[in-house]
Amino acid sequence: MIGVVAKLTIAEGKHAEFEQVAKDLMAKVKANEPGTLTYQLYKSKSDANVYIFMEQYATEDDLKAHGKTEYFKAAGPQLAPCLAAAPDIQYFDIVE
Repeated sequence: MIGVVAKLTIAEGKHAEFEQVAKDLMAKVKANEPGTLTYQLYKSKSDANVYIFMEQYATEDDLKAHGKTEYFKAAGPQLAPCLAAAPDIQYFDIVE
């Protein structure tokens, strides 16, 4: 399994717009990607401008397929104006 943590810093006044797009993306991922085991957005308790997507994929192919979906590609241009900084994306291997 592969874990991904995508940390996103949101610009002031863009939270509602960001959350709307992110929730729509989450719903599409959960409905259409059986190899995506977890795809959940969290908001920081210590910094209201910081969110993370916690993601878990069954295989490397599932991770690659996620990035190629039309809805993921469409979300990028919608999310970009909401960001105050470049996303910080980290990849992890499961420890069993």
